[in-house]
Amino acid sequence: MKKLQSTLPNMLLSLTIIAAVAAALLAFVYETTKPVIDASKTEALKAGIAKVLPKGYDNDPYEERVEMNEYVLYPARQGDQLIGVAVKSFTNNGFDGFISVLVGMDMEGNIIDYAVQEQSETPGLGSKMEEWFRTEGTARSVLGANLAEPIKVSKDGGSVDAISAATISSRAFLETLNSAYSVMQQAIADGQLK
Repeated sequence: MKKLQSTLPNMLLSLTIIAAVAAALLAFVYETTKPVIDASKTEALKAGIAKVLPKGYDNDPYEERVEMNEYVLYPARQGDQLIGVAVKSFTNNGFDGFISVLVGMDMEGNIIDYAVQEQSETPGLGSKMEEWFRTEGTARSVLGANLAEPIKVSKDGGSVDAISAATISSRAFLETLNSAYSVMQQAIADGQLK
């Protein structure tokens, strides 16, 4: 058998074939696993919605979701009565950019609970937001806070203690809560939530 010479065209042909096979394999794996990954993300979102909404609703908030601009609202109903809303809120003003939070509120604007969906804040500092703001009985807790009056960190004249050494992340987190309330009120005013 004759050995091919190591010429530039032969090397390029070999690399092209290897790259094409690798790309085809990656595309196959992606297409095969995508439905499973999407289903897992949907189940995680549904679990987050159930966590942040008031108890006792009898509808499927995920199926009744309302999209408004870039926000998504998940209404909770008891019979025909709207008892709360979960809003997937976000900001790009975190220390490291994008933060997404699922905020659950009753119809008066009181925070029931929240779930941080996505963030890439500094580990050990801004990333503490998931637990920091739910410490009940402290000035840092936002649970039960009424968003009719925007909440702010104490450095900005508000009543919520920021995460130590992570004021930017804390401000961004509170911005997502305040935005969620504004979007809920706008959806009610526009008749999108009844």
